[in-house]
Amino acid sequence: MIIITGSLAFDFIMNYPGRFADQIIPEKIHILNLSFLTEKLNKNLGGTAGNIAYNLSLLRKKTAILATAGKDFGLYKKFLSKSGVLTKYIKIIEDDYTSNYFAVVDQSDNQIGGFYSGAMAKAKTLSLRTIKEKIDFVVISPTDPEAMIKFAKECKQLKIPYLFDPGMQLPRLSREQLQKGVFGAEILIGNDYEINLSQKKLKLNKRSLLTKVKILITTLAEKGSLIETKKKTIKIKTAKPKEICDPVGAGDAYRGGFIAGYTNGLNLKTCGQMGAVCAVYTVEKYGTTTHKFSKKQFCQRYKNNFGKTLKV
Repeated sequence: MIIITGSLAFDFIMNYPGRFADQIIPEKIHILNLSFLTEKLNKNLGGTAGNIAYNLSLLRKKTAILATAGKDFGLYKKFLSKSGVLTKYIKIIEDDYTSNYFAVVDQSDNQIGGFYSGAMAKAKTLSLRTIKEKIDFVVISPTDPEAMIKFAKECKQLKIPYLFDPGMQLPRLSREQLQKGVFGAEILIGNDYEINLSQKKLKLNKRSLLTKVKILITTLAEKGSLIETKKKTIKIKTAKPKEICDPVGAGDAYRGGFIAGYTNGLNLKTCGQMGAVCAVYTVEKYGTTTHKFSKKQFCQRYKNNFGKTLKV
């Protein structure tokens, strides 16, 4: 069984049809004050744990979420259960609301957002030790920083391989906390900005960082992704979307596809390409958990993009 830790949230997403970079004057960022006229606003079921778990469920992997949610979580919980995600380890905090994320996203998948943690602040009360079923792999995605480090510590103690994804919590994680999460992780993942910031905080160059983790994955938006180990570097191309509707959630979908392949024992290139195919499905739909596919459809799309037969 795969355990996904991270946030559960309602996402309020607004899409900006241009590029943030075109509106920012570098020498004036000390007085940054910007407002973007957006084209769409939608409320979606999201959060890193929900997004990743949903994609894994589409690929028929036994997946459970270990997270906290608020008193307004009922409909989201039903959606996850109907999708095949195990929800029995989600703890409901009755005196608070589920987390909320408000984001503006540009056409290059850059985001400017604000996050209200709500019930997520209680995630540190959870423990992997309460799960009696066999855990094959753990994903530690952004949630309460104390909880993230607690889960990393428990994974090491219980000898469970884990993926560490500091993401939006990087600014809040101290160097010591980041070390505890990264050092000993099976996989470290982030976009190019997050990986560079992690190296800066840890005071490590790329070669040194690769002595602390087995696999380093850098996602590069429309440029694909980079998978690195001590011995090799693998460049992964993006899959081709039928249309680009909403890039939010593509990173979480990539994680779901990659983990599905990795826990099936597939080679890293195939895992990365599975991540790319999974990501393109959510790009074509507005929202992070609104896309659907069967395993047969997924395998056909994999073959269409990468020219090889996928067996999952």
